Amino acid sequence: MKPPVLSSRNWFGKAGAGAVAGFFLALAICGMLVQFGPLEIGFFSARAQLTMWLMAPLWALILSFCFLFHNGARAWTWLGGANLLLWGLLYGSRLLMA
Repeated sequence: MKPPVLSSRNWFGKAGAGAVAGFFLALAICGMLVQFGPLEIGFFSARAQLTMWLMAPLWALILSFCFLFHNGARAWTWLGGANLLLWGLLYGSRLLMA
């Protein structure tokens, strides 16, 4: 059995998943960093600055790697599932800590 070859077909679905779902995934990762990082107070703290500056590279990295999926549906499924998992963990942790 021959392994499937990656192609440039369905690039719009892959790019859409990387742009939309990738943005929310990067936001969830940064939210987890804020939620579970070391406790610092203030907008200009090291944690806040790291989180702010980490958002764009994370999003770009996710957007870059979304083209490794075989089609747009798989990209949406995997990135959407990762979003559901991380946002669920983030929301659940906030409920437990409140």
